[in-house]
Amino acid sequence: MTEKTAKIAKWSSIAAIAIAALLLMRALPLDEATKALGQWTDSLGAWGPVVFGFLYVIAAICFVPGSLLTLAAGAIFGLWNGFAVVSFSSVTAASCAFLISRYVARSKVESMAKSNERFGAIDAAIDEGGWKIVGLLRLSPAIPFSIQNYFFGLTNIKFWPYMLTSWVAMVPGTFLYVYLGHAAGAAAESDGKSVGEWALLAVGLVATIVVAVYVTHLAKKKLKNQTELKNDEAH
Repeated sequence: MTEKTAKIAKWSSIAAIAIAALLLMRALPLDEATKALGQWTDSLGAWGPVVFGFLYVIAAICFVPGSLLTLAAGAIFGLWNGFAVVSFSSVTAASCAFLISRYVARSKVESMAKSNERFGAIDAAIDEGGWKIVGLLRLSPAIPFSIQNYFFGLTNIKFWPYMLTSWVAMVPGTFLYVYLGHAAGAAAESDGKSVGEWALLAVGLVATIVVAVYVTHLAKKKLKNQTELKNDEAH
């Protein structure tokens, strides 16, 4: 396969992923659940986003994957409001788990970290690279988000660099999932949308996925180099 053919195949795959994601979300029984959640948050008025954010934080602290709630936020609150709610909630959850790990349940998290073969290399890389390694891990989720939050509490990184880096580095993934949820919500309420509106929605979705995939690829490559270097130095 030539380089040109490989690139065409790659971007075609990304476009297919975007279309498949929309179709899958329409087919899954999440539509009714999202509507029910949306009606409930609407009934709370101005407190709706606050309560949703609180549930998001609790779920993340309890190791519940936040992807479904992030998708729901896009469908319920729209693109920008949903992004704001999830961005604030996710960094709050990350901060809470970090503090729990560092000051409340350190011994338990340490025993969990020992069973993860990547943690030693990551810990060593953070000792030298600090917030840069945290950013790479957030962009390239080699370890699930909820577990990362607790693992970082065991490292030497200070709280504020950790929190600010996490917030910035989580933006691409957060925006992608919120956009998917927003697109799925728009598809569920498709009456009255013109062809141009659908085209704009599709182009935005594909562009978001392309950026997220590209950034993740770069982060994975850089993180792999950093951790492999630390492993070599350790030996």
